[in-house]
Amino acid sequence: MKVGLLTREYPPEVYGGAGVHVEFLARELRPLVDLDVHCWGADRPDATGHTDPHGYRQPAFTTMDIAVSMANALEGHDLAHSHTWYANLAGHLAKMTHGIPHVVTAHSLEPLRPWKAEQLGGGYRVSSWIEREAYEAADAIVAVSGGMRRDVLAAYPAVPPERVHVIHNGIDTSLYRPDPGTEVLAKHGIDPDRPYVLFVGRITRQKGVPHLVRAAASLEPGTQLVLCAGGADTPELDAEFRGLVAELEKTRTGVRWIPEMLPRNEVVQLLTHAAVFACPSVYEPLGIVNLEAMACGTPVVASDVGGIPEVVDDGRTGLLVHYDEQDPQGFEAGLAASLNEVVGAGDRAAAMGTAGRERAVGEFGWKAIAERTVALYEACGRSL
Repeated sequence: MKVGLLTREYPPEVYGGAGVHVEFLARELRPLVDLDVHCWGADRPDATGHTDPHGYRQPAFTTMDIAVSMANALEGHDLAHSHTWYANLAGHLAKMTHGIPHVVTAHSLEPLRPWKAEQLGGGYRVSSWIEREAYEAADAIVAVSGGMRRDVLAAYPAVPPERVHVIHNGIDTSLYRPDPGTEVLAKHGIDPDRPYVLFVGRITRQKGVPHLVRAAASLEPGTQLVLCAGGADTPELDAEFRGLVAELEKTRTGVRWIPEMLPRNEVVQLLTHAAVFACPSVYEPLGIVNLEAMACGTPVVASDVGGIPEVVDDGRTGLLVHYDEQDPQGFEAGLAASLNEVVGAGDRAAAMGTAGRERAVGEFGWKAIAERTVALYEACGRSL
């Protein structure tokens, strides 16, 4: 079976969870199918790159231009598998023009991310249209969590429920594992003798990092806050975040903002030594970063949204904090209280970290995920 895997992100240009997913899924799919990866940007040794020759300022137009190029390249393939709205149109066009099945993996949903209008402007209406058309016509939709499956069916009631299949995101626990070294902490000015709360992610409304910065004002005085946060969605959000960090720095020491996405080996070491990993997302289909923290033996404090409760076992591998968009102050107070609880938990926190590593190893391996994905491909092929 020749499969065209369609994605915006692909190494070395990975900035979010969808890109991480595609990277590891592709690695495990290669022994199982004839895999052909198509991504945005330049060609890679293991992927064909596609660019927008017109240089459109509107990202939605760029997406549509690249979609045509990708779909054209899929002639002779047996199946298209697209990831995020940036590639969904390519898969949809390939289905219509080449008569092949189209599988979509749902990493997020445009109707549940209205803040994307800040980034895309009128293009948000285009991205929403692309996603709806692709989902409603897809032969199968992979939801990365049970919560995401419920969201897909609620957002797109025209999609038959039997077409939506839960296959969780995964984690490579040979790459994400405890690292005893401390040179990365020294490089970034983190005091190894003081506990720290760690955040890793983009500066976007979805990730809820402003909530965390405001909550950090109530952390115990000896606790550091380390923010590996880069790539703000908009200049306005960047300015807001900078202002919050500056305000926090007036009242406490140990605030470290690392304003770029670090290489994996550095992230692993920071995860390993964190007293607790914080995931304050207001929307999260699953949250691979929580798995990454757990695989490094670190307890997690996270919001209870989307698929996060399917990863973070409340009270066993970390703590969940209820998110209510009508009560942001209550959410921030709950974050602070839970973070302080884990930082001060001693042996209990260590046990959470151990349980998290065991859960990541035992339940979220990529090999099994790839095998389930190929079984879905084969079922789509038989249904034609």
